[in-house]
Amino acid sequence: MSQTKLSNIETGRIAPSLIDVELMLRALDAPMELVAEAMALARLANTEWQGKRASWRRGLEKRQAELAGLEAEAKTLRYFLPAMVTGLLATPEYIKASLEHSPVDISKTVARKLDRQAVLYDTTKCFTFLLTEQAVRWTVVPRAAMAIQIDRLVSLSHLPNVRIGVIPFGAAVSRGPMNTFTVYDQRLATVETFTGRIVFQDARDIAEHLAVFDLYERYALFGEEARNVLGEWAASYRA
Repeated sequence: MSQTKLSNIETGRIAPSLIDVELMLRALDAPMELVAEAMALARLANTEWQGKRASWRRGLEKRQAELAGLEAEAKTLRYFLPAMVTGLLATPEYIKASLEHSPVDISKTVARKLDRQAVLYDTTKCFTFLLTEQAVRWTVVPRAAMAIQIDRLVSLSHLPNVRIGVIPFGAAVSRGPMNTFTVYDQRLATVETFTGRIVFQDARDIAEHLAVFDLYERYALFGEEARNVLGEWAASYRA
């Protein structure tokens, strides 16, 4: 570790990563109880909690601006969606329905979410979306509108920089889909919960989410296989 980096850590200009802390503790031959305490503090320093109520107070359209900033900076974006379709892939009706539980100005937030969708057409970026059958078929809007939403997934899957994978029921996956999460390049991961989101910046946490994503990706259908399955699901809503 360079002297400059050590100096920046000592003076608070940068926060040490978990790996940095581990290296320093090992070099100092620190006692185990101190190692445990310091590692716990380092993990907290590299993890951020963003509560949903705080986002509501600020206005969800501001949260949409933050997400747009993350999407603008990243080149490779991975989305794991076990429960619902994300706003980047959603129709206006689907977005509006998904916000009905939020005590915010829905019209402004819908507009911001739709504005963000323009990033999908930036061919300097690569998007991979993994959706379970549950996420695609969870009936957020009336059946006819659900068919249109699935048609949109099919349409977006033709974009050269957008990969849409679906994991149908019946795929024998040993690891359960616990949370929606997004990984931006290899520098940041966000995890969604009912009451907010967790932002991970530690390299180990990001690596773990990338490993989980790779696992699920191996079970997903892409390209024409995915479009055929999506077409069947859309047809079932039209029947």
